[in-house]
Amino acid sequence: MPSVFSHAVAALGIGACFYRPAIPKRVWVIGALCSAVPDLDVIGFHFGVRYADFWGHRGFTHSLLFAALLAAAAAIATPNSSFRTNVRNPSASVAVPQPTISRLSLWIYFFLAAASHGFLDAMTDGGLGVAFFSPFDNRRYFLPWTPIRVSPIGVTRFFTQRGLAILQTELLWIWFPSALLVAVAWLLRRRGSASRTSSAHESPSS
Repeated sequence: MPSVFSHAVAALGIGACFYRPAIPKRVWVIGALCSAVPDLDVIGFHFGVRYADFWGHRGFTHSLLFAALLAAAAAIATPNSSFRTNVRNPSASVAVPQPTISRLSLWIYFFLAAASHGFLDAMTDGGLGVAFFSPFDNRRYFLPWTPIRVSPIGVTRFFTQRGLAILQTELLWIWFPSALLVAVAWLLRRRGSASRTSSAHESPSS
């Protein structure tokens, strides 16, 4: 598996596609947490759960169904204040609530953040594959392309020479693409904003 840091970076990169200035920062924090939750399955090792078991590492908690359920729980638990902000109406003396993000968009973001965990794990060069379709199909899968070196289970073993080599592959294959996604989303948003501003200033032809 990639490190928890890289999973969070991927979630933040995905979040750039949903970004609006008024969306509270807690939304991005929740997205990062959704990307890390699947690895809670490592707790099972302490209770005799085997790697290849249903509840084993990269098992059900890495499936698309689990990502959908986790996203739904996170979206429901997100406070209602995250979905609107008060914007002052120039023609009124009071602030008017305006939507920032729909609950469906929020669910999609959380789902992509959680599901990205399994896909990144399936791009590593070690361990077992990912049970994407559990509980309907418990077979494990890797993607055809596995350029990411697998990270050791346990934080202490990550801070070693091997951990440094792993971080280098994660910087190349996770951090850099995530930064590129953020840049592209920002450019598209800026271009769209400039286009709307230009249209608003155009006077109707007589």
